[in-house]
Amino acid sequence: MPTPPLTRVGTRLGTRLAHTLARDTTGGMLLLGAAVLALAWANSPWHGAYEAVSGTVVGPRALHLDLTLAAWAADGLLAVFFLAVGLELKHELVAGSLRDAREAGVPILAAVGGMALPAALYAATVTLLHDAPARHGWAIPTATDIAFALAVLAVFGKGLPTAVRTFLLTLAVVDDLLAITVIAVFYSGDLHGLPLLGALAAVAAVGLLVRVRRPPLWALVPLGLTAWALLHASGIHATVAGVLVGFTVPARPVHGEAEARTHAAGRAIAPWSQGLALPVFAFFAAGVSLAGGGAVVGRPVALAVVVALVVGKLVGVLGTTALVTHLTPLRLAQGVGLRDLLPVGFLAGIGFTVALLVSELSFGQAAAPTESAKAAVLGASVVAAALGAACLRWDARKARGPDMNRDGVPDDVVDRI
Repeated sequence: MPTPPLTRVGTRLGTRLAHTLARDTTGGMLLLGAAVLALAWANSPWHGAYEAVSGTVVGPRALHLDLTLAAWAADGLLAVFFLAVGLELKHELVAGSLRDAREAGVPILAAVGGMALPAALYAATVTLLHDAPARHGWAIPTATDIAFALAVLAVFGKGLPTAVRTFLLTLAVVDDLLAITVIAVFYSGDLHGLPLLGALAAVAAVGLLVRVRRPPLWALVPLGLTAWALLHASGIHATVAGVLVGFTVPARPVHGEAEARTHAAGRAIAPWSQGLALPVFAFFAAGVSLAGGGAVVGRPVALAVVVALVVGKLVGVLGTTALVTHLTPLRLAQGVGLRDLLPVGFLAGIGFTVALLVSELSFGQAAAPTESAKAAVLGASVVAAALGAACLRWDARKARGPDMNRDGVPDDVVDRI
């Protein structure tokens, strides 16, 4: 029986929409637009309506999932984005530009340096300004917001090698995982082992089922949701479940298939990640009130956060990369030079999700330093994004040499952002 014309048209339109939403550029524009809308609304005369929407509680209380819409966006929807990140990172580590350990080690160590130096700069700044209690917020500038950083790169980094994106992706994922570990160790008083073991068991079950000839979606989806819920109950940031599940998917073709399952799964998830999860997350994450003006941004904690995110991240990432590539056998990926890491270093200074979370954990939701820290995270992220965007355009327009990573082998770069 032939397919009705309206059905064919609807299918074509749906496919075209999915392809459009799957692009990093589209997701980046939607995310940035949602962030601007949220910031404007949160600082308008109608800010009460924004706060009411973000503070609306939904979800089953019996399962301890009665969360605000803002929490659902940050912990729930963002897990979809982290699943896409996990799939892409797994492919790069197994079959992509990070399969060489000498190249994979550089962004991992850069993430460590980009975490340690901002923390040290923050602590030094508040100490010099005689605000000892503010030292408790040393972890605020340690994490990079993957979603916002990749969005800026997608919009302004056109023409650069995709290995630059992979470097930023790896750095940001390691950054966030380390920051979440810091939260679990230093800021969490109630880490629950039993739900954590249950979450790991659910992830392991996904890893087994996803390798069979015909993976059963009816089992994979509930198992993934179970892993997320149990990880949330354990006290660890639930978005980690997305990365863990993504890492279980085979990155090479199996059972005679033409493409790796990481590619197929990533293609299916991308429209939901770029078109829904990121914009909704940005809408709730960026609605920070700037009321209070100078009283808010004039505190030592605010200056410390800005210095740590804008200067500390840049110097930490660039300095660590320069050291390890000169003093060890580690090297940058093909087509990537140290100059490409100038915009990456700035983009690493974009905070938001984890930085805002640590701000609340450090000082409490109602404390004055919390508002200062949040405003500083927002301001520093805007400055870092603007500087990163300008450097990306400069880098993309500048002529590239034949051996950007200086390993003595001419670069063979085909894929570009």
